[in-house]
Amino acid sequence: MGLCQKIRSYYDLGGLYHVSSIFIGGGTPSLLSGEQIGQLMDRIREQFAMAQDAEITMEVNPGTASAEKLRNFYTAGINRLSIGMQSAQAEELKNLGRIHDFEGFCQVYREAVEAGFTNINVDIMSGLPGQTLASYRDTLEKVLHLEPMPQHISAYSLIVEEGTPFAAMAERGELPLPEEETERAMYEETIEVLAKYGFHRYENIHDCAHCDKTGVLTDRKAKKFPVRCGMGVRTIYNPVPIYMGDKPGALTVDYGVAYFTLESREEEQTLTVQDRMEETMFLGLRLTRGVSCVDFAEQYGRTVEEVYGEVIARNVADGLLTVTERKENQKKDRFLALTKRGLDLSNYVMAQFLF
Repeated sequence: MGLCQKIRSYYDLGGLYHVSSIFIGGGTPSLLSGEQIGQLMDRIREQFAMAQDAEITMEVNPGTASAEKLRNFYTAGINRLSIGMQSAQAEELKNLGRIHDFEGFCQVYREAVEAGFTNINVDIMSGLPGQTLASYRDTLEKVLHLEPMPQHISAYSLIVEEGTPFAAMAERGELPLPEEETERAMYEETIEVLAKYGFHRYENIHDCAHCDKTGVLTDRKAKKFPVRCGMGVRTIYNPVPIYMGDKPGALTVDYGVAYFTLESREEEQTLTVQDRMEETMFLGLRLTRGVSCVDFAEQYGRTVEEVYGEVIARNVADGLLTVTERKENQKKDRFLALTKRGLDLSNYVMAQFLF
């Protein structure tokens, strides 16, 4: 496998990383056979020191999975699945070009549980062509009544990208997307319904990786592991997840999901102090936790007010940002976070933190 050869090429980095989290995704990795996934995992184990309790996630398309594959994935060392259900409605799945239906998803979910998986994420989408608030609510309810209930749910809003068939259809007026008010109602329904079932929301807008001044990546379970920023590490952002959360007890703090990939050294880039300040604000405001004023000052030797005082004051006055004092890790701190209205206007708010 070319990917195994790519991993082997990072032989000089193997001793620098203690791997506590792996995410196999991007395309449709469940197209691979169990044997191929086994080869991939063997290569990673040979190359890197892996924690005994490492969380190893693999994305699964219900249309490309089988009971045998799932058993083999589990045997290979995969211990967490992220299954792309997207919707429980046949017409909505058809509009997305998906090759599975809800019954097929349920079968794969059952087979995953039978294979031994106890940590499963389910992806759902809102803002789909032809979707209504009622059909979205039905999708939410069906996910929440799966047996056993998923440990994690990721809710995404559809983004129509330029150059795609959806974009061409939209230009021709042939894409029946929900009205903006309906999409907002879907967002609020997501927060309200999942909270009733005890899901802890930890992500506002995007998946994100958060690097602090010591080069430590914090994952969604608040585990920290070292990275070398600018040395082949890249953060990956999925388009607009509107809700990401775990079942009760799965999380102790609200950090965002950390995804990272190794890149070639030709793709390295050096970030300026201003670049890093912008990234700190963007990543922090994408989390329910917000931006730590103490961490900002320790990292840059200047207070966040010194750098962004005017922007902060303006957005607080407009009801888009809040400043909250609280203790974290026995340390008194202040946090900047988006308000509910700020979430609706997050792109506008974040753009103001660009130099």
